[in-house]
Formats: sequence, C-alpha cells, structure tokens
Amino acid sequence: MRPTAEQVILVTGATDGLGRAVATRLAERGATLLLHGRDETRLADTVQRIGARRGTGKLRTYRSDFSSLAEVRDMAELVERGEERIDVIVNNAGVGSTLPGDGERVESRDGHELRFAVNYLAHFLLTRRLRSLIVRSAPARIVNVSSAGQAPIDFNDVMLERSYDGTRAYCQSKLAQIMFTFDLAEELRDAGITVNCLHPASLMPTKIVMHARGAAISTLEEGLDATLRLVADPELDRITGLYFDGRDEAQANPQAYNPDARRRLRELSERLVGLG
Repeated sequence: MRPTAEQVILVTGATDGLGRAVATRLAERGATLLLHGRDETRLADTVQRIGARRGTGKLRTYRSDFSSLAEVRDMAELVERGEERIDVIVNNAGVGSTLPGDGERVESRDGHELRFAVNYLAHFLLTRRLRSLIVRSAPARIVNVSSAGQAPIDFNDVMLERSYDGTRAYCQSKLAQIMFTFDLAEELRDAGITVNCLHPASLMPTKIVMHARGAAISTLEEGLDATLRLVADPELDRITGLYFDGRDEAQANPQAYNPDARRRLRELSERLVGLG
C-alpha cells in the first residue's frame, strides 16, 4: 500500500460517530478524504471541523441517502467520474436497532426493510459499482464495519415482514455485510485488493447506541483504533477475507461460512439492486 498521506480514502457515514473519528484521524495523517453523508449541512460541518485542523484542500464530499438505491447509484457515478483512484473504502454508514423508527419496522424508499437496505444493500451496490475503480487502484483495501451482533438470514422472510424485531433486523444486516466481505475477498484475492470486516468495539458512545441503550460500554477510541488498523496497518497488506473483533481475528456466525447461503444472498442482492 502507498503511504497514508498519498492515499485517497472513501468513508461512508463520515458525519458522525466512528465515521467522523476515522475520517478525522486519517486527515491528520495526510490522506485525501472522500466524505459521504446524507445531509449537506452535516457534511459541510464535518468539512469545517476537520478542515480547521488540517485544511480543506484534501477533503471532498459526496451526499447520498443510503435508503435510496437510486441515490447510491448516483453517488457511485459521481465518484467514478470525479476520482482517479480509491485506495481504501471504509463502509461504515448505518442505522441501529431503534433509530429511526423507535423499534417499529420501517421501509426504505425502494420498499426494502430499512436496516437491510442501509447497512447492507447500499454498501453492496456502492462497492460493486466502484469495483473497476478499486481494481485499477490496486493495491487497495475494503473495510466493512460490521458488528458482533449477528443473526442468520431467513431466506423465506429476508425483509422480516412476518415477524419484525429491530435487534434482529440490525443483526441480520450486519451478518449480510460479513457474508459479502467473505465473497468479495475470494473474488478479488488475485487483484491486489484485500477485503476484511470488523466489530470495532462493543456499544461505543455513538448516536444509535445512545438512542437504543442510553449508555456506552466501550470508548470511541477503542473502535477507532481497531478500524484504523484494518485501514492502514502495513502488516495486514496481504490479509484478506477475515472477520475481526476489535484487533483480534474472530469467528462470525456460522452462516457466514456456508457457501450456499452466501450464494443465495449474493443472487438476492444482485436482483434487489439491479445488477446482472
């Protein structure tokens, strides 16, 4: 990998919580940051906050509401047109078990269960659409921010229309991210691209955690340290297709290692997002 100061790094969900912390630290190291957020005002505030410390010359913003696959496609097209390369993608944007919706089932603009749509489908589509740019940028990394909270996917009720629970919806979406990680790592193994995922830390003081629980267990710094390791540690240059709990390699839910389940998820996802 190039030195961090020479890298172009895309961070989704960069306007709050872990995403903003990751973007800030990488900017301090001199990287060029592509900051994603769904709100122009919060994107501008993030640029101002980071720029006050490092200047704004190496900060670029991309607005997209990940509850809309059309907006994800538009963002991917803008990135493809506007960027010569991407050295790292940090797929971090997400919604929690209770926010939004206060525990009630909510659908995306495309009619999909919201947690599955935002936490998983949007990143599946974005990463797939940027695949050629990432490959041209090799060596490169893809880091998927997942969770230790994982629930197996019921392929007879993926959108949880028959029996909804916010925690289950969140955990299912996070397992889907891990399954995508393992698939993509195999696909890109010989292209100079590593793909890994992690549970950064347990219940950090982020907006979605505080809304759901009212208290944190881990510090944001713990999650930041673990995430930055996957983004920038040269010792991981050839490490791919793994799930980490913090800084330690760990085992995901058994469904993640089932090739048939991953195939079913991949085929479903391609159909839902309109990829052949």
